[in-house]
Amino acid sequence: MLRRDFLAVRSGLTEDDARKAAAVLADRALDLPELADARTVAAYVSMGSEPGTHALLDALHARGTRVLLPVLLPDNDLDWGAYDGPGSLVRVQHPGKIDLLEPSGARLGPDAVLAADAVLLPGLAVDARGMRLGRGGGSYDRVLSRLERAAAHPALVVLLYDSEVVAHLPEEAHDRPVHAVVAPSGARRFR
Repeated sequence: MLRRDFLAVRSGLTEDDARKAAAVLADRALDLPELADARTVAAYVSMGSEPGTHALLDALHARGTRVLLPVLLPDNDLDWGAYDGPGSLVRVQHPGKIDLLEPSGARLGPDAVLAADAVLLPGLAVDARGMRLGRGGGSYDRVLSRLERAAAHPALVVLLYDSEVVAHLPEEAHDRPVHAVVAPSGARRFR
């Protein structure tokens, strides 16, 4: 029910509001030291009313940052491919799921995320402790578990709208806190 409520608010945004927020988010995220100093960033391609990532992906790529983007596997785990600009994305229809823009190049394997200095995680909300509410598919829970098993410690960052940074969210045993959230009003770090 909580996910549905956040998605309903997002769906009420106008295209103009979403476009303006995406530009501000890109600027704020690029100023975040965790992304400014990263050699490799694992990110994602925003879809629908999600806080936009396209401008951020292009800016990271233009500054020479290696950007990895997810490729959804049949079991909801994620493989990764390199982002080489907007022309390197293809629309993929996953049976029983949504259309996604994914990198068209070589697949690097699920462990490619271990090389990331920062990981941008999609989410619906983050609370004051840094606990993230995802979309419920478990793909990024697997990514976070993979990072933990490998003792990899990239910066975990979520891009959200201001209304999605809340006081408290319920958490499950497998949930892990993020290090920072970037919203149009600014960035916030968590312990």
